[in-house]
Amino acid sequence: MFMPRQPAAAGRRPIPHLRWWIGGLLFASTVINYLDRQTLSLLAPFLKQEYHWTNTDYANLLIGFRVAYSIGQTLFGRVMDRVGTRRGLTFTVLGYSLISICTAMASGFRSFALFRFLLGAGESANWPAATKAVSEWFPKHERGLATALFDSGSSIGGAIAPFMVFWIYFRWGWRPAFVVPGLLGLVWLIVWRSVYHSPEEHPRISRQERAMILRDREDDAAVPQGAPLGWSALLKLPQTWGSIVARSFTDPVWFFVTDWFPIYLVAKGIPLKDNLIAIWVPFIAADLGNFFGGGVSGYLIRRGWSVGKARKAIVIFGALGMTLLIPTIFTNSLYFIMLLFTASTFCYASYSTIANVLPSDLYRSDSVASVSGMGGTAAGIGTIIAFKLVGYVSDAHQGSAASSFDWILIAAGLIPLAGMVLVLLLVRNTRATEQGLVRPI
Repeated sequence: MFMPRQPAAAGRRPIPHLRWWIGGLLFASTVINYLDRQTLSLLAPFLKQEYHWTNTDYANLLIGFRVAYSIGQTLFGRVMDRVGTRRGLTFTVLGYSLISICTAMASGFRSFALFRFLLGAGESANWPAATKAVSEWFPKHERGLATALFDSGSSIGGAIAPFMVFWIYFRWGWRPAFVVPGLLGLVWLIVWRSVYHSPEEHPRISRQERAMILRDREDDAAVPQGAPLGWSALLKLPQTWGSIVARSFTDPVWFFVTDWFPIYLVAKGIPLKDNLIAIWVPFIAADLGNFFGGGVSGYLIRRGWSVGKARKAIVIFGALGMTLLIPTIFTNSLYFIMLLFTASTFCYASYSTIANVLPSDLYRSDSVASVSGMGGTAAGIGTIIAFKLVGYVSDAHQGSAASSFDWILIAAGLIPLAGMVLVLLLVRNTRATEQGLVRPI
C-alpha cells in the first residue's frame, strides 16, 4: 500500500483540488512552448527580407527544428522516466527558455539554424513530461480530461502568439520578440519549482485527494511488478506500437492543417485577405475537440465502461470524423470547406487526446514518458515525410490549381482510419498485462 513519505507541513492548509492546479501549470507550459516556437514562423516574412533568405532556407530552418524535436522526444522521454517529472521539466523549460532568449543574438542563417535546432531539442520533452505528470497526479477516469487541458495549450498558444509577437515587433523589433517568451518560461519555472511535488510528498495536498489519486496505484500493486522496461523491451509489446501508431497516423494531418491550410485555400481560388476567420475557426474547433475527447471518455469510464473501451470509442469517432476532409475536393465554397475542416479538426483533437493519454493508461510511471516520446518521434518523422510529399504532389499538379491538393486530402482522410484499425488491434490486454508489464485496459 502506498503511504506518503512526507507529512503535510504543520500550519499549511491543503489546497482544494490541487491536481487541477498541477494540470493548469502543464497547460501554461504548453502555451509558452508554442509561443516560443511560433515566434520565428510569425516573423519569417520580415526576417526573410532582412537576411535575404529563400523559401528553401526557411524550410530548412523548419526541418532542423522538426528533426531535433522528433529525435528529442524519444531521448528526453527516457530521461524524464529516469530523473523524474519535477527535475526533468525544470531542466527542459530552463533550456528552451534560455535558447529562446539567446536567439535574439542571431545574426544570420547559420546562427538561426543552430538556435532553432536547439529549441526543437529542448521543447521536445514537454509532451512526454506532461503525460508523465498526468499519470502521477490523476486517476484513470480524469486522465483524458487532464491530457486535453495541457494539450489545448498548443491551440491557445498559437492563437495568442500573433498578438504578442507582432505587438512587440512593431514597437521594438524582432529581437525582443524572442526574449519575452523566454522570460515567461523563466517565470513559469519559479512557480513550477514551488508547486510541483509527487502526490506522496506534496505538503499541500488533502488526505482525501491523495487517497483518491493513489487508489489506482494500489490496484496496480496487486499485479506483479517488474523492473523498469528499456526501449527494446517496450518495442516488443503490441501496446507500445498501438500508442506509437495513434500519434504517427494523426499528427501529420494536424500539421498539414496548421502549416498548409492557407496555401490550400489560395489553390482553391479563395483570397485570404478578407477570409482570415476561415483559418481561425478550425483551431478553435480543435481546442473544443480536446476537451470533448477527454471529457466523454472520462464520463464513459465513470459510467462503468472499461478504460480501453472508453478510449477506443473516441478513437473510432475521431478517425471517422477525419474522413470529412475528403469531401472538400468536391467544392470550392469557402463555407463548406471551413465547415468540413472545422468538423475534422474537432474530431482530430478528440482522437489526439486519446493518443496522448494512452501511455499513461497502459504503463507505470517509470515507462510513461519513454512510450510517449517514441510516439512523438514517430509522429515527427511522419510529419517530415508528409511535408516532403505534400510539396512534391502539390507542385506536380500546379497546372490544375483546383485539384492540386485532391490526393493529399484523400490521404489525410484515410490514413487516420488505417491508424484506428491498428489501434483497435494493438491496444488490448495480452500476456504482458498478466505479467504486470502493462496495465489492464
